[in-house]
Amino acid sequence: MSGSLVESRELERIFLGLAIEAQKQIPGIQKPRKKVIILAGPTASGKSEFGLKLAEAIGGEIISADSMQVYSGMDIGTAKPSKEHRDLIPHHLIDIRQIHENFNVVDFYYEARHCCQLIHERERVPILVGGSGFYIHSFLYGPPSGPPSVPELRKALEEEIELVGSDVLYERLKQLDAPYAATITKHDKQKIVRGLEIIALTGKKVSKLSWKTRRKPQNYDFCCWFLHRPKDHLYRRIEKRCDKMLLDGFLEEVESLEKMGLRENSSASLAIGYRQALDYLSSARTRDDYRHFVEVFKQASRNYAKRQFTWFRREQPMFRWLDLEMHDYEVALEMIRRDYEARL
Repeated sequence: MSGSLVESRELERIFLGLAIEAQKQIPGIQKPRKKVIILAGPTASGKSEFGLKLAEAIGGEIISADSMQVYSGMDIGTAKPSKEHRDLIPHHLIDIRQIHENFNVVDFYYEARHCCQLIHERERVPILVGGSGFYIHSFLYGPPSGPPSVPELRKALEEEIELVGSDVLYERLKQLDAPYAATITKHDKQKIVRGLEIIALTGKKVSKLSWKTRRKPQNYDFCCWFLHRPKDHLYRRIEKRCDKMLLDGFLEEVESLEKMGLRENSSASLAIGYRQALDYLSSARTRDDYRHFVEVFKQASRNYAKRQFTWFRREQPMFRWLDLEMHDYEVALEMIRRDYEARL
């Protein structure tokens, strides 16, 4: 990414933050309550297709809340919307980073809110679509707080996790802050390191830095929906999606990204499917290796769906749940349209 583009993004982030804070400080100011629709849901639930139909119906534009669709080249494994769909309806926060570049929840917060501002200026409807509970939560309540990183401490923790393995540091995190550890897995190296860093710097649990004491930003009115299906139906959809990804060339995609530095990206290399594919590519690639890869790929995807259900149960009653097996798309679209229009 060029230096000028980085500077431009940083300036946009600073000005947006200042504008938000200025609104909070001016007493009696009339804050416009513009509407933002949020469509969350587990992987393979059909939320992207549904979001496309909703955007067509109400004049919306889609903001991706998928933490990996930001990366150019991570297409098949993230079920990225096709070029045809993106030509039909404007999509945002897709292909905005190269695989060697960092992207985190703070970046998402500011860039997603900036997209909302521009979409509203065009008198269209922002529709945030995705399954990343952490990203969506930050969009609603603001990015997580915590002390700035200390390079020396961060480096020491990163070296330790590479030396002794993530299991050891994850167990340490569980002993120090079990509630926070329960929200991640032993494979989330970046979050394990950051959690231990915050505890070392503050002497406090990361779970105590929760959003529970925060109020939602008051300049938006959020229409939040969690689109889901019965788990047995959903798991069949997940397995079919995994099979289709493999037929579409998922392993070839990962091989190509590996040459571009995928393994060096601590977030992208641990994404569902990509981590399992990298493990397979490092193996002897026998038939048994391939069968094992497919099995763990599907299992990881199902486990991710379970965690998404758990995360968004904690978000109730903010999110209204909508079973897409119980309602055809036209009925479901009308329910959300009426909810949106009732807030106008």
